Amino acid sequence: MNRLLGFSFILLVAMVVLLGCNSGKLSLEMIAFNSLSKGEQNLIPVSPKDSVIEKIDVTPSVEKFLDDEYDKGEVYLVTFNNTESESNGNLIVFIDVKKPIVVGKGYSDKKD
Repeated sequence: MNRLLGFSFILLVAMVVLLGCNSGKLSLEMIAFNSLSKGEQNLIPVSPKDSVIEKIDVTPSVEKFLDDEYDKGEVYLVTFNNTESESNGNLIVFIDVKKPIVVGKGYSDKKD
């Protein structure tokens, strides 16, 4: 009986950890999505969940998208998949690593 109780406890802890990780990703997706204009939101064919989130270093190529006041070394990059057009790459949004605020947005380079 103790083994079953211990296994149940470990399973419960694992579920809480996994759900906590997913909710953080969802929050960043929704922060990015809510910062978009209606026209930009309409470019997303499926849902905001169809995106990739990564923590990246601020380089000169990234700096051009960011607010002038942003001076940290890292940002979260949210790339909305399947939003590219003939002239632009995918829609991208940059979020501060410390506070959940958008610090820039634009379009990625077009891939040939």
